[in-house]
Amino acid sequence: MKITFLGTGTSQGVPFIGCDCAVCTSPDKRNDRLRTSVLIETPEATVVIDSGPDFRQQMLRYKVRKLDAIVFTHGHKDHVAGMDDVRAYNFHDGKAMQVYANLNTQEVLKREFQYVFQNLNYPGIPQVDLNTIDGYNSFSINGLEFTPIRVLHYKMEVLGFRIGDFTYITDANYIELEEINKVKGSKALVLNALRYQEHPSHFTLPQAIDVAHAINADNTYFTHISHQLGLHDAVEDTLPEGMHLAYDGLTLEL
Repeated sequence: MKITFLGTGTSQGVPFIGCDCAVCTSPDKRNDRLRTSVLIETPEATVVIDSGPDFRQQMLRYKVRKLDAIVFTHGHKDHVAGMDDVRAYNFHDGKAMQVYANLNTQEVLKREFQYVFQNLNYPGIPQVDLNTIDGYNSFSINGLEFTPIRVLHYKMEVLGFRIGDFTYITDANYIELEEINKVKGSKALVLNALRYQEHPSHFTLPQAIDVAHAINADNTYFTHISHQLGLHDAVEDTLPEGMHLAYDGLTLEL
C-alpha cells in the first residue's frame, strides 16, 4: 500500500491569504499546505479520502489518472468542495464515481451539489453512486477494507479510517477509548494537530502527541496544520521519536 499526502493544511490552507508571517513566506515547500486529503493506492484500488477545494490541483499534481472511489470523513467545505471534479474520471472511465459517506455527510453533498442528485440528466454533470457508511461496520472497496473510527470534531461526529496497518484521523478533538483500541497496532497513524493554542474542535500539537502515545503506532504523522504551528523544521525538531509533521507530497509505503 502506498499513501500520498495530497494536502496537509487546515481549512484555509498555508500560506494564509494576506499573511506575511515566517511560515506563510517560507521558501521551504514543506510549509506550503493544500487542504487536507490523502491518496491510497494498492494493486486492487485507488482511493482518495476527502475531496476539498484543492482536489483538481491535487489530482493533476500527483498525476492520478485512475480513481476508484472517494471516501468522506465529514461534510465540512474544506473536505467536500472539490467533488464536482470527478467529472474527468466519469469521462475517462465511462462510469459513475463511487462515493462513500455517512448519512450526515450525504445530506451535505446533496445540498451543496443539488444538480448532481436531481435526476436531471443534464450533460456534463458529475455522475456519482452514493454508498452509506454507518460508522460501525467495515466496508470494502475492490477488496481494500476500511474500518470506520468514530471521533468528535467539537460536537460533530467525524469518521477516521483504519485500512490494514494504516490509520487516518483528521478533524478531531476527542477519541473514545473504544475507538482508540481499534487503532492500536497500526504501523502508521495520521492525526490532526492544528497549532499549540487551544481550539474548540481540533487537537493541539501537545494533545495530538498525547493521543499518539496512547495509540503507540510505529510512526505517527501530524496533519491538518495551521500556519500558527510554526515552521516545519523547527516543529519537527521538537517531536518525540517516531512522530513527524506530514507535508504535501510525502509518501509512505506499507
